[in-house]
Amino acid sequence: MSGRHDKEKGVNVQVLLRCRPFSDDELRSNAPQVVTCNDYQREVAVSQNIAGKHIDRIFTFDKVFGPSAQQRDLYEQAVVPIVNEVLEGFNCTIFAYGQTGTGKTYTMEGECKRSKSGPNGELPPEAGVIPRAVKQIFDTLESQNAEYSVKVTFLELYNEEITDLLAPEEISRVTLEEKQKKQLPLMEDGKGGVLVRGLEEEIVASASEIFTLLERGSAKRRTAETFLNKQSSRSHSLFSITIHIKEATPEGEELIKCGKLNLVDLAGSENISRSGAREGRAREAGEINKSLLTLGRVINALVEHLGHIPYRDSKLTRLLRDSLGGRTKTCIIATVSPAVHCLEETLSTLDYAHRAKNIRNKPEVNQKMMKSTLIKDLYGEIERLKAEVYAAREKNGVYIPKERYYQEESERKAMADQIEQMGSSDRNPAEG
Repeated sequence: MSGRHDKEKGVNVQVLLRCRPFSDDELRSNAPQVVTCNDYQREVAVSQNIAGKHIDRIFTFDKVFGPSAQQRDLYEQAVVPIVNEVLEGFNCTIFAYGQTGTGKTYTMEGECKRSKSGPNGELPPEAGVIPRAVKQIFDTLESQNAEYSVKVTFLELYNEEITDLLAPEEISRVTLEEKQKKQLPLMEDGKGGVLVRGLEEEIVASASEIFTLLERGSAKRRTAETFLNKQSSRSHSLFSITIHIKEATPEGEELIKCGKLNLVDLAGSENISRSGAREGRAREAGEINKSLLTLGRVINALVEHLGHIPYRDSKLTRLLRDSLGGRTKTCIIATVSPAVHCLEETLSTLDYAHRAKNIRNKPEVNQKMMKSTLIKDLYGEIERLKAEVYAAREKNGVYIPKERYYQEESERKAMADQIEQMGSSDRNPAEG
């Protein structure tokens, strides 16, 4: 009875706080420390002296990771259970939020170029949440001896435009002007969520394949130097891993269990004057702030149980809709700096993250699908793609641009490969 009651009430978004160590520059300048972390009490204290007045503020989170916390500590304590839930058929989202230079990308990706595993499959200590999650997923699937398929997508949201970071090379070689015109549209999926039309889905067979894609996609992300960070991510990125696992019922019916993990690295949340942004960079910061401000308004509306939740006011909040107040299990990792010169943004991040703790989601395990239904759906999708490609080739119908044509062809090929994989497993007599 209590289980059903809990389900109706929902579960709170899990919020973690991570404080980075002092940088070399901060150590050289003897910058005062204004943030102290108590990992055991799960508290973060901010102490400051303003005009002779001493101000103390204390925030409590679900977990706190101080400057000495290692990548592995954060992953094992906070992320391992989330990935296990994805493998059980839930949709889960982890996103990093905080000011530029506080370690969001480091937390999510780590040293990406060094994230490839060593000779015994172990990851380097610097590896972040994404490579560790990938390794956990494949290690678990292989140890279960399950039949599975894993697909990934990687997109960038920059100035309210969505770009596919895994698009084939012939598409990514277009001029900057053409690239700016080439926006992937967001569409309603008919189930209360959204999908990105034409986003490349890569089927992957191993963790190392994902690391290669992650490296390729990360290299295409827009970064720029600001006062706060030499290589600042100027965009939001969303890396998604979808897992289909085959199960058999006692009656011999084959079912497909599906789970999805969304890993989001948000752009820096500082204000324009602090980042040193000028002209085009300032306009860009305005767009970044617009989506983060909308995210803040969505969080407020959810916490205060307002009737209207402004999801549609930015593409970021539309993409994260199911993760905030929906059926997804969500974890926010807020990152801060211990130094006094970041105090204003640190307090803003702590307030923001503390409010988000009160959001309640109602996670639901994804419906298991009969394998025959999934194959039928894939065939239907292939027929639709074929018709679009034929109309484009014969100029019989609505014209589509060349890069869209390439995308449709690659989508069709990926689906054909998936059906071929399923068909070959059915034909394998050793399985029965």
